[in-house]
Amino acid sequence: MSKKRLSVVVTRRLPEAVETRLSELFDVTLRSDDTPMTREELVAAVQTADVLVPTVTDEIDAALLGQAGDQLRLIANYGAGVDHIDVATARQRGVLVSNTPGVLTDDTADMTMALILAVTRRMSEGMAMMQQNKWSGWAPTALLGGRVSGRRLGILGMGRIGQAVARRAQAFGMQVHYHNRRRLHEQIESGLEATYWESLDQMVARMDVISVNCPHTPSTFHLMNARRLKLMKPEAVIVNTSRGEVIDENALTRMLRAGEIKGAGLDVYEHGVEINPRLRALENVVLLPHMGSATLEGRIEMGEKVIINIKTFDDGHRPPDQVVPALL
Repeated sequence: MSKKRLSVVVTRRLPEAVETRLSELFDVTLRSDDTPMTREELVAAVQTADVLVPTVTDEIDAALLGQAGDQLRLIANYGAGVDHIDVATARQRGVLVSNTPGVLTDDTADMTMALILAVTRRMSEGMAMMQQNKWSGWAPTALLGGRVSGRRLGILGMGRIGQAVARRAQAFGMQVHYHNRRRLHEQIESGLEATYWESLDQMVARMDVISVNCPHTPSTFHLMNARRLKLMKPEAVIVNTSRGEVIDENALTRMLRAGEIKGAGLDVYEHGVEINPRLRALENVVLLPHMGSATLEGRIEMGEKVIINIKTFDDGHRPPDQVVPALL
C-alpha cells in the first residue's frame, strides 16, 4: 500500500518549475494569484495542511499557531529570514521550521553594491532628469557624485551576505570595515582585508558608507536609531538590503531631509509597503521594492531547498535547513 502524500499549502505564487515539482511530489495546494493570504486563509491553511510553505509576507505568530490543527508538522519557509515566524511557539507545539539559507547571498550582495553605486553616483537623480525630459546636455559640474574607490565601507553584520559584500567592495577598491556579534576568524578577516570594530558607535562615526546586512531580531531592532544615525558623517551614505526594522526610518528621513546624511539606498522598509511619504519625496535616496533577491535563478534555488526540506522530513529525517530557536 502506497504512503499517503503530504498535504502542502503554498501561500504565494512560486516559479513555475518549483510549483510543478511540488505538485509531482506532494498533495499541494497552490496560490491562484500572486497576493498574500488573508488571516482567514492562513488559519484555514494551518488547520488542514501537514506542511505550510509561507513567505516573508505571512505573519506566522503564536495566535495563528494556536489555531493550527494537530496534523501541521512542518513550516517550510520560502526564504532565509524567519523573523515573521514564531519559531519558539512552533517548536513548543511540535512543529518544525526550516528555511532556505545561503541561496540568495550573491544576489543580495550584488544589489547592495548596486545601491552603493547608485547613491554615491546619484543615479536616481540622473534617471529622473531623463524621464522628465529635463536634461539639457552635459555640463562639467552637473550631478557630481563621488568615487567609491578609497571610501570606507562599514558592514553591519558579517555573515554570508556581509562577507559577499566585502569581497565585492574589495574589487571596487573600497576599505572594508565591519561590526559583528563575534569577530571573524583571523584567516577569513585577513582574506577580506577587513578591519573589525568592537564598538559600533566608533565604526559608524568614521565610515563613508554603512551597509546593513544583519537580520532583524529583538537585539537589532532600531540598531541604527536616531542617536547612532547622528554619529554618521554628513557626507556619508547608508544602504539597507537586510531588514527595514534595523533602521529607525523616521529618524533617517528627518536627517536626510536636513542634509545631516548625504544619501540612502533602501530595498527594505520598517513598515513593509507603508513607506514614509516624506522619504519617497527625497531626491537623495534610491528606493527599491524589496528586490534584492529577485533573480529567477535564486527563486528557483529557494524552491529547490524548500522541496528538499519537505522531502527529507517526509522520509522521516530532520530537514537539512531546520531552524533552531536557540541559534536565532
